[in-house]
Formats: sequence, structure tokens, C-alpha cells
Amino acid sequence: MKVMGLAGWSGSGKTTLMMRLLPELIGRGMTVSTMKHAHHNFDIDQPGKDSYVHRSAGATEVVVSSVNRWALMHENRGGPEPTAVELMRHMTPVDLLLIEGFKREPHPKLEIYRQANGKPLLHPEDPHIVAVASDGPLPGVRLPVLALDDIGAIADFILAHCGLPPRRPAG
Repeated sequence: MKVMGLAGWSGSGKTTLMMRLLPELIGRGMTVSTMKHAHHNFDIDQPGKDSYVHRSAGATEVVVSSVNRWALMHENRGGPEPTAVELMRHMTPVDLLLIEGFKREPHPKLEIYRQANGKPLLHPEDPHIVAVASDGPLPGVRLPVLALDDIGAIADFILAHCGLPPRRPAG
């Protein structure tokens, strides 16, 4: 399974880019999964639901399944937060795994940069960033710089960097 991360400051457009990249890559015949880093205490089930009751009663893992989907929830119960690599071991292999967040981990990453955020570029401090997708020119940046709104070019770059076939969209 090939891996590419999307890293950037809050408000840079990581989720928006993910939302636009997924149909582009899938339309090219790729199987794609995603991983998203969340902050601290998030919940995917609701109070009153059986899965919530099981988990809050102390279960380490709860699997919820239906004809349409299944989900595995794992409580760390005070243990360390797993790394992206540890979490990947639980995933079904696909052509490409896109990871949003986990910006301090050592997988290849595309930096998402918006000048209006007023934040510094991440790539000078992260040797795992292989290119930057920006909403404007970045003079002096030695990595490939891609236009943030050129989804086709970003998909081309990711596929080439990961050594995946450069399929073009059908139609």
C-alpha cells in the first residue's frame, strides 16, 4: 500500500483538497483509503446508542456492523496514541492511503500552504515533505510547487511519487 500525507496548518485546506482528490484518484481506477488525525477527545458514536454504552462500560474495542458498513472503535484507555504505521496494520490494503494530519510522522507528505494563513512553511523543518501545494507562487522553494486548485496535477504528482500507474480519468 502506497502512502501520501497531506500536511499543513489548520485552515490551509487539507480537508477540501482531500474531498477533491478522492474522486479524481478513484476516477483513475485507484482504490483509495484515508486516515485522519483528530484532536484529543473525539467521538463517532452517540450517547444512548448500544455501541456508546458498550464502550463507556469499559470495552477496549467495539465493532458495529450492518449490511452497509462496519466500524471498529478502540479505546486507548490511557495507553499511548498509536502511530500512523500502527494504525495502517488494521486497514485493508488499497492502492493508495491518503493521510490527513499526522504531520510529525515520517511518511511522504504534500504540504498544503495558504499564504493568507500567515503561518510559516513546514517543509524546511520536515524532510518528509516532498512537494508543496500552494495558492500562490513560492519563490525560493526548492521542492516542486503545485497549484492548490490544479487537482489533476496534484493527482499526477502523487501517483508518480508513489510509483503508481499514471492513469487518466475515464471519459
